[in-house]
Amino acid sequence: MKLREVDGMTFVEGGVCAAKGFRANGIQCGLAHAGASVTKKKNDLALIVADKECTAAAVYTTNKVKGAPILVTKEHIADGKARAVIVNSVNANTCNADGVEKAQKMCQLAAAQLGISENDVIVASTGVIGQVLPIEPIANGMKSLAEGLTYDGNPRAVEAIMTTDTAVKEVAVQFDLGGKTCTMGGMLKGSGMIHPNMATTLTFITTDADISAELLQRALSDTVKVTLNRVSVDGDTSTNDMVCVLAAGTAGNKPVTHEDADFEKFENALYAVMMNLARMMARDGEGATKLIECAVTGADTEKSAEIIAKSVITSSLFKAAMFGEDANWGRILCAVGYADTDFDINKVGVHICSAKGDIEVCRNGAGVDFSEEKAKEILGEDEILIKVSVGSGKGSAVAWGCDLTYDYVKINGDYRS
Repeated sequence: MKLREVDGMTFVEGGVCAAKGFRANGIQCGLAHAGASVTKKKNDLALIVADKECTAAAVYTTNKVKGAPILVTKEHIADGKARAVIVNSVNANTCNADGVEKAQKMCQLAAAQLGISENDVIVASTGVIGQVLPIEPIANGMKSLAEGLTYDGNPRAVEAIMTTDTAVKEVAVQFDLGGKTCTMGGMLKGSGMIHPNMATTLTFITTDADISAELLQRALSDTVKVTLNRVSVDGDTSTNDMVCVLAAGTAGNKPVTHEDADFEKFENALYAVMMNLARMMARDGEGATKLIECAVTGADTEKSAEIIAKSVITSSLFKAAMFGEDANWGRILCAVGYADTDFDINKVGVHICSAKGDIEVCRNGAGVDFSEEKAKEILGEDEILIKVSVGSGKGSAVAWGCDLTYDYVKINGDYRS
């Protein structure tokens, strides 16, 4: 899918290895679901390492049930520092009596191979919940994983974090801070169990910009709200969600320590990376055939616009209509109508858009004549934009989702196998 441009940003290749001083690798160490064999030689263990200690920040799932890796990572980056990320797919290491012990062991194994402190290692896991994580395949593979680290190892790493994902999700940008060229890149996994707050994802971002840990955390916390927290596929929020950022400071820019113009540029770069990753995640929703974007304008506040946009993209009836390429605008208005915020329904207008055109289907809360044939053509594209106007206010927001298909049920009916 086409990347969405952001002013001042230049897209580059490399994902988490695009920034100076970051290596990555991914291997197939042999993890498998209980009772299943590893029939596809997909990588299942990844490592990202910085050449020097980084400032670090993270945001985690709001689910009350949290995977053991989150508990360990929170402790390890409490000082705002980290240097490496170790992550596995297949098994979430969640709801296990020995979960914390296994997560700590993963950090110890990685640290021993890298010659660093285990407290400088971030750990993450994704996959099936409630099955004991076998540590032996990870231990056996760690030497090979570390020895294979390269400055262009991002493709191997991003493959290792995928579960039901069907597409690789990575992006990198370059931007200027005080006359120095800085780079930021990220990779993400996420396809199902996606819903604010947060969308089910493991997201790892690296940058060579120099920024304080406090401002790095602030930038990340702010940006999550307008990117990953505005994506929904199926209404389920995972136990293992984690987004982390490592900032190495190797670009040579003057350290960002205040909320000034450089901080704004940094946050804009983070938005460019995370917004595009969020769109990729929505497009690759389990069983999805379409990326759906809902843009709301004219609300009294941004929060009100966000609530309305989320209401539309989470409506199962609307999502099913998009799969059927049916311009059933009443389902859009229905979802707008039960959004928990104040607005005048008699001022609502709706347009359905894609690369094939823009068609108005509702004005002042009522239907207008439109060509069903043209609407069908517009909805035949794989990226659909729903524009909703609710008045003359200055509040606006965008949310992303996908259509609801037969394949979503098929995928989740036998997920463990």
